[in-house]
Amino acid sequence: MRRSRGLTLIEAVIFIVVVAVGLAGIIPAMTLAGRHNADPLVRRQALALAESLLAEVELQPFTTCDPSGPPATPGGACVVAQGSGPEAGESRTSTSAPFNHVLDYNGFSMGPSTGGILAADGTVVPGLAGYSVSVQVATGATLGTLPAADVARIQVTVTGPDGVPVSLAGYRTRQPQ
Repeated sequence: MRRSRGLTLIEAVIFIVVVAVGLAGIIPAMTLAGRHNADPLVRRQALALAESLLAEVELQPFTTCDPSGPPATPGGACVVAQGSGPEAGESRTSTSAPFNHVLDYNGFSMGPSTGGILAADGTVVPGLAGYSVSVQVATGATLGTLPAADVARIQVTVTGPDGVPVSLAGYRTRQPQ
């Protein structure tokens, strides 16, 4: 008896069906991965933006008195006490009355509805059109053995074009007068 070499028609059809089923399972997974491939970039950009703004806020003074007012006399009360939020006329991008205190950033936000993400000099940062930022500063946070009145908790939340928020928090302790 002589054996034939090659594939029969039934073997070829079974091979084609198995390969088609395998591809039918792989292609949607590849499509889904390709569609969400930019997500890590969006999250990294949101994280970089949050880190940058958190550092900006943490570098501001945190005192009882408003830095733009006259200094308090030693052991005396402030002439102008710092409130929670900016004083009238202050803005982050102003050259004449910029934010000058950690608490000035409380409630600060920027995004598409406010003209975009702005650098500290007021210029729009290109490529961040779909991002929005909000800052909350709360005093009375607990940090070790420090008095609660001397601690401010800063939370920066950035939401990217994908709608996923990225939040960072930091602390600033009050400076003596």
